[in-house]
Amino acid sequence: MRAVLFQKRAIKVAAVAACGLVLAACGSTKDNAAAPAAGGGAGGKVGATLPLLTSPFWQAYNNYVPKMAKEEGVDVLPTVNADSDPAKLITDIGTFLNQGVKGLVVTPLDSAAIVAGLKQAENKGVPVVAVDVAPESGKVAMVVRADNKAYGTKACEAIGEKVKSGKVVQIMGDLASVNGRDRSEAFRDCMKSKYPGIQVLEIPAEWKADKASSGLDSMLTANPDIKGVYMQAGGVYLAPTEQALKRKNLFFPVGDPKHIVLVSNDGIPQELAAIRAGELDATVSQPADAYAKYGLYWLKKAMAGETFKAGPTDHGSTIVEISPGILEDQLPAPVITKDNVDDKALWGNNL
Repeated sequence: MRAVLFQKRAIKVAAVAACGLVLAACGSTKDNAAAPAAGGGAGGKVGATLPLLTSPFWQAYNNYVPKMAKEEGVDVLPTVNADSDPAKLITDIGTFLNQGVKGLVVTPLDSAAIVAGLKQAENKGVPVVAVDVAPESGKVAMVVRADNKAYGTKACEAIGEKVKSGKVVQIMGDLASVNGRDRSEAFRDCMKSKYPGIQVLEIPAEWKADKASSGLDSMLTANPDIKGVYMQAGGVYLAPTEQALKRKNLFFPVGDPKHIVLVSNDGIPQELAAIRAGELDATVSQPADAYAKYGLYWLKKAMAGETFKAGPTDHGSTIVEISPGILEDQLPAPVITKDNVDDKALWGNNL
């Protein structure tokens, strides 16, 4: 997260120097002089981590992992849950490595803290794919993630279509995560450039429902004229946002002149139901199924010694170099409104 994470403030693990990836072909190649990804052969057990299991999004991802492992022909061990603790995640990675896994799919909680775990894996020659959150540095074969800046921009545009002036709030994720930073900055920049008549207010909620609830309560008390709310994680923030609006007698259905425009990120079934009920205007779907599928897809290739380069993929996405040596497969993340909420292609309609 997510692009959706509850973030505990754990002691940051010192970041290690990035090991540069030399870009090679998107698969095996003889044309580029890149060293093969660590790990050698394609066989062996694979470890997969979870950031938490209190979010519907991550519950869905957890259910997809064994299914996609079977489809990809990957022998994955039972997932382990870091329970929102970056330090526990590093411990979980060490435990997997001690069990002799040949590959890891990790879901970072903190973009800096995860670097210590990546170093452990690199020292043992075990390739790693990061899902949902990109590390600040370190060696990964691939990051599998949707464009989180696009999340913020799409949410901005969805609100801007209906709100032309006044105040809107963005309930932010944890700014220790690149996801929280990307969504926040993109939303802010889009509003400034495209909708200068809108004033953006912000609540730093750290992917925590209680912080979203108390923050929005205070914000609505001071600003009862708010016209829109952007929730960076619908799985965590949708319920407390609706409850806060109801407590202030500000909860009205879509189409009502007094309706406060609500836009979120995730694409979970609960958000789709809220769109159908006229409670939520839109969400940006974060692909839980594709995160599981392509996390294992790229890891299998890396374990076989394949290396990758920036450019289009064979599954409708684009690989970009997000920082020196770190490649990211940016998966599509469609905006969901009442016009397409029943689309059977949406993962939230297929659980």
